[in-house]
Amino acid sequence: MAIAGRRLPEGSWWDWEVIVRDGGQLRPAAGYDLTHHDGLEIVFTAPGLVSCPSAFQDPVFREPAAEETARLRRALGETPPVVVAFEADGGGPDPVSCLLAAEGLVVLPGLVARRSRVRAQAAPGLCDWPGPPLPTD
Repeated sequence: MAIAGRRLPEGSWWDWEVIVRDGGQLRPAAGYDLTHHDGLEIVFTAPGLVSCPSAFQDPVFREPAAEETARLRRALGETPPVVVAFEADGGGPDPVSCLLAAEGLVVLPGLVARRSRVRAQAAPGLCDWPGPPLPTD
């Protein structure tokens, strides 16, 4: 499997989820089951256009079609250095076509433990801060 001409490491990259999405980067993580860990993260730096669901399965990466490249030129004024097109299972009855454009792409293989979603979204409490408890007098 390859993305934008870069070969991905061997592995079962069936399940994908975007774990960071902001103006500086788009970072989807992949693995065979993202419940507890992922084994691959792709960092798209300075994304110019992102058209994909936040979670998808079984992507089939391909070269962008001429219409997709033209769409990018109209939207961004130029064709960015990194363009990724793919079809994937987005949870609906039909596959979804996705298009990503960015200034750069970094492939980060390796096991990354995932924090529990409940714990990650919880507001920090006293037990989360280092050091002994504060006096109550």
